[in-house]
Amino acid sequence: MSHGDDHEPSGGYAGTGQTRTRLPESGDAFGDPRRRSSSRSLVTVVGVVVLLIAAIAFANRGDGDTSSSTDSSSGKPEASATAPSGQRPVTSKSAAGIPSGFAQDQEGAESAAANYAVVLVSADILKPARRPGIVRQVFDAGKVPELEKNLDQVYSKVFLEKVGLDENGDAPKGSTYVSRTMPVGTKVTDWSGSTATVEVWCTGVFGMAGESSQNPVTNDWFTMTLHLRWTDGDWKVDSFSQKEGPAPVNGDNKVSTSDDISKAVEEFGGFTYAR
Repeated sequence: MSHGDDHEPSGGYAGTGQTRTRLPESGDAFGDPRRRSSSRSLVTVVGVVVLLIAAIAFANRGDGDTSSSTDSSSGKPEASATAPSGQRPVTSKSAAGIPSGFAQDQEGAESAAANYAVVLVSADILKPARRPGIVRQVFDAGKVPELEKNLDQVYSKVFLEKVGLDENGDAPKGSTYVSRTMPVGTKVTDWSGSTATVEVWCTGVFGMAGESSQNPVTNDWFTMTLHLRWTDGDWKVDSFSQKEGPAPVNGDNKVSTSDDISKAVEEFGGFTYAR
């Protein structure tokens, strides 16, 4: 899920078998695309994952305690909060379902960065109906109008088709599109009280789970650097960048079936992260 510096989009997308994906120019610095197996399907997945973050970065260049419970209407678990290591866990969520109300301290900035990393590399960012709420909640208000316009252009119908989704960002019947990010740790690298730079070490699973999928679900390791600004009583993203790793040696886990992956995504709720 890493990016190359000063690149433009190019062909080589789904099913091309290329090992490198050309990316849009951005003010953020990214590393080279991650090298994978020579397998055609794995290369395709890498291209999909790379473009998801690259698209947001391109668009960005323009300038309550929640308990484990089940949704009675769907029978699926709601997002559950982790046990925070700090003193002030997040206890509220915005209308877009994204945690908000972070403390104006370093722990609050780390919590904000972790939660924003999750939503910026989620399946929801691809949905036209969900994207405006995410952008308005996560980014500084001054960047929202241009960012919304650019993201609508980047996540066009053509882009969604290449990922395997319809114009609404939905997967084909019988398939499940997976894009879930899990922060492993955070650290503040710059702090002024009203601004903060936070690095978030992440892993994640990405791809399409389904019998006919050409983009099988795989995992990746990457670090996101988010530049935050305290505005309107909360931390907002001013800009961000991403690089590969640190990545551990792959284990000898038995690969699960697409059905098992789909069920896991539906049955296991996500987390609200607090530092």
